Amino acid sequence: MENELEVVNIRLVREPSLYSEQILDSPQAVVELMAKELSQYDREVFCILNMKNNGQVINMNLVSVGTINASLVIPREVFILANASAIIGLHNHPSGNVKPSKEDMIVTRKLQKCGQLLGIELLDHIIVGGTNGKMLSFREEKMLNVTGRM
Repeated sequence: MENELEVVNIRLVREPSLYSEQILDSPQAVVELMAKELSQYDREVFCILNMKNNGQVINMNLVSVGTINASLVIPREVFILANASAIIGLHNHPSGNVKPSKEDMIVTRKLQKCGQLLGIELLDHIIVGGTNGKMLSFREEKMLNVTGRM
């Protein structure tokens, strides 16, 4: 047909969980769960943990694989498959330096504002330092205005 309209569907496909059922109640618990995964990349990656109300992880969404010192994060890519009451953002700095960049600060503010509009709270944004075990929690550093529990 000349004017045929294609129908596109997005569906959640359930796969066996890669993560535990432990409740994440601190940035350290998040890092313990995700540090090994994030340390395997030689470039920046940004992922989202989609959370249940009780603090359990529904799933992990790898949002962006970037370059050695940057990754592009667009709120649309973060929230389109969220299906969660809250999220935790994580990314790595392969250099090991966990100091947030200006871009890290900007994307955190954007995600928090977008989440507020959608009713999905950003509980934390955590930077993991390559393989050195260092981490920085925006929540712990009071760089994120958070009301939800973690």
